[in-house]
Amino acid sequence: MKKLLSTLTICVALASVSTAQDPNFSQFFASPLTLNPALTGKFDGLYRVAGNYRNQWPTISNAYTTATVSYDMGIMKNKIPEYDQFGLGIMGFTDRAGDGALTNNYIALSLAYHKGLDENGYHQIGAGFQGTYANKRLNTANLKFADQLTPFGFTGVTNEVFLSNQVNISYFDLNAGFIYTGSTNGYNNFYVGASMYHINRPKESFQGGNYVLSARTTIQAGGKIPVGTYNYLHFAANHSMQAKAHNTMVGGAFSLNVNNNEENPTNVYLGSWYRFDDAVIPYVSLEFGEFQIGTSYDVNISPLKIASNARGGMEISFIYIKKYTDPNMKKLNCPKF
Repeated sequence: MKKLLSTLTICVALASVSTAQDPNFSQFFASPLTLNPALTGKFDGLYRVAGNYRNQWPTISNAYTTATVSYDMGIMKNKIPEYDQFGLGIMGFTDRAGDGALTNNYIALSLAYHKGLDENGYHQIGAGFQGTYANKRLNTANLKFADQLTPFGFTGVTNEVFLSNQVNISYFDLNAGFIYTGSTNGYNNFYVGASMYHINRPKESFQGGNYVLSARTTIQAGGKIPVGTYNYLHFAANHSMQAKAHNTMVGGAFSLNVNNNEENPTNVYLGSWYRFDDAVIPYVSLEFGEFQIGTSYDVNISPLKIASNARGGMEISFIYIKKYTDPNMKKLNCPKF
């Protein structure tokens, strides 16, 4: 049974090459440069470092492990209007599927500009672009295919042909997005954005042919409202579409300011997200000083829970934002979730 599940996992991994379903994070809000290129530079501070790690379906031969790290910053601050922001960022991304059978590595550069729409900086509209170099490697040494299955196990010979120069492919990818953020008083916040990935539809195949990577479109929206003096209720939703695959997530978190300090808060976040027809995702996070660390766990509720034992996947996020040393530095109205 374990071999069969492993084989099914490999089939899923290989199928992802042709159907082009991108890796994704449950904590999509904590991975800004994979969510929307327009989020580049969209934060309060000198620079931001973000990292994410996800282990999905660990009971099925470590089906997917995904990690990313990014760095972005505002540039040309003295040459643009006060409530505008010009962002520059770099991101590294790796994803291993099928217990390491398929490895995807990406490095991306992104650029975004956010234009203030009012004299208080409460409303901004931004657009961003991202160029990505992608490399995909397929390790065929330990793969098992359906045509190898015999009454004695996987002892047959496969008809699949992989030439040595076809198990490693690279290409350039282009992504873009926009975002609007607003506030009525500087304390609440709301936003809506959209992004598109694989605009140039790069060709992707280990066996030749004209298979192209399907474009992925995402739509995001969310906000926060004050609850009491220093506490907030955050909510967010994300919907993505790629080929015939749809992924919709909704949820929220309550932030409790445990030190009652508005300028340098220590916040505890408790919340949950729901991925339609797939998982319930409890979320806990701690924000202190310039750091925020979050953890979540996908509780699988789809039919796959029989094989996964309801263990969808663990995810950890890390964000560090270097704060301004000048107390008079402008404050940006930035989404957190």
